[in-house]
Parts: sequence; C-alpha cells; structure tokens
Amino acid sequence: MPRMYTVPLDNAAVTLAGGDADMWELDAAADKPIELVGIKIAITSEVQEGQEEWLRFIVVRGNTTTGNGTTATPAPVSPIDTAAGFAAKTYGTTPASAGTAVTLDTFPVQVRAGDQIIYPDGCSFWTSGTLLLCVRLAAAVVDDLSLSGNIWVREYP
Repeated sequence: MPRMYTVPLDNAAVTLAGGDADMWELDAAADKPIELVGIKIAITSEVQEGQEEWLRFIVVRGNTTTGNGTTATPAPVSPIDTAAGFAAKTYGTTPASAGTAVTLDTFPVQVRAGDQIIYPDGCSFWTSGTLLLCVRLAAAVVDDLSLSGNIWVREYP
C-alpha cells in the first residue's frame, strides 16, 4: 500500500536576481516510484497593494543531476508510516540539470493570491529510477519575495 508524505517549504527568500529555481526537487528511491499529487504555494512577504505579478511554475521530470537545494525530510501524513525512501530538496537556486527534462505541467501563481493544486487520480505525475521530478519557478521574480508552501507525495513500495 502506498504511503503519503508532505515536503514543506517555509519562507524561502526568492530574489530578483535569482532566475530559475527548483522550489522542490524529488529523487525516488530504487524500486520505489513516487507520485506528486498536490502543490500549495503562498507568498508570505508583505506585497505592495498594487502588486499584480504572476509567477510561472512548471513541473518537470527527466533531469539527472541534482541542484543545490536544501535537503528536506519528507514527513509522513500518517503517524504510523515509516520514513520516506525518496530524497527531497527545497529551494535550489541552481536547478537540477543534465538529462532530458520534460515539462509535465505549467501554471501561473498570482503573488497576492497563491494557489493550491490537487491532481485528480490518474492525472498526477510520477517518477522512478534516476529521473528527478521538480516543481520549478521558471522565471525570475520582478520583486524580492518570501515563498512558502507544501507538496504532497505518494511513495509506492
């Protein structure tokens, strides 16, 4: 039976000079496929009243060289589940690279509103083996901001 995990991101300082960044990077354990089932993104810094910036995010699979994000420990949703087998990183200012990245989803997030996506069964994104799965901020921000959020990941035995 699969297990569900969360990987929170708390108050990442995203800068104007930063460019593309992997907000989450997932690396499946050998013989344990993982599935990205949900994403929540919120801007937690004070935003100017007239701010109408849209941030462009993409979900990509296929890079094989990890980026420079901070190692994150996936938390099991159920308190009786074991530790996750997959590895996770948050906010990598140098995105994962090499391999052949394929864009699986693209979505905008309005800085004053944030967004939450729960993918319906059969419409979520999988990876296994050496192919990384990343939620990437695909363009530099117009103004510095703080970003928080969470992803939900299902791991299969």
